[in-house]
Amino acid sequence: MDISNRTVFIAGGTSGIGAGLARRFRAAGSTVVVGGRRAAGSTVVVGGRRATGLDDVESVTVDVTDPASVLAARDEVLTAHPDLDLVVTMSGVMLTEDLRDPAHVAQAEQSVAVNLLGTIRVVDAFTPHLLAQGHGDVLTVTSGIGFTPFPLMPTYGATKAAVHSYTESLRAHLAGTGVGVSELVPPAVATAGQEQLNPNALPLDAFLDEVVGLLSQDPTPHEVVVERARPLRWSERDGTYDEMLAQRSQALASLPGR
Repeated sequence: MDISNRTVFIAGGTSGIGAGLARRFRAAGSTVVVGGRRAAGSTVVVGGRRATGLDDVESVTVDVTDPASVLAARDEVLTAHPDLDLVVTMSGVMLTEDLRDPAHVAQAEQSVAVNLLGTIRVVDAFTPHLLAQGHGDVLTVTSGIGFTPFPLMPTYGATKAAVHSYTESLRAHLAGTGVGVSELVPPAVATAGQEQLNPNALPLDAFLDEVVGLLSQDPTPHEVVVERARPLRWSERDGTYDEMLAQRSQALASLPGR
């Protein structure tokens, strides 16, 4: 995938990995628009780091749980950038849950609304444009947790597994159209407090270095899996799944009353 001279929309690109990807695409010479609930205004150049931590990057306000908001953001982006040719779906929440407490369903519903339905809404909103254009790419973002669960975040893992499956089906649906479909599978990356929860989280810049290298391959991999994510992605194949799941289940001891 050429990451230069692209016109990119990153839903969930105002912080964390999304903002990091926006910086890398921008540095490579692409035009980038980021979307998020905390974006400052609509389709405006953010002159500083207050809202996005990005210079010379446009931002739109979008709530991926609200279908009308997604369509409004799409219209703003395409009006300003009718040559848009890359859509990245980054929006996500990581919520802990206690499955012994039925009240956890509130966290489960939020996870499904943002991580799964939000991804589907963003993809659906831009797919007709990409198909009419006859070229472009969609990049979804899942997680190593979608392949080897982290039981403290059960619905997060379930939604990421679902996005993986959805991405596989989307690729089949778009085969032969000129629109490519790839999936980014991060490990724990040191953003959004992950460095405190997991001291072994991969530094963001090291992660992005590897991602850019993999994305730039020709042909673009169907799955962009950095070295640190491979043990999670391939644990069943490698016979390490049960051991890893047992280790990762120890975090349940942090729940109240355990």
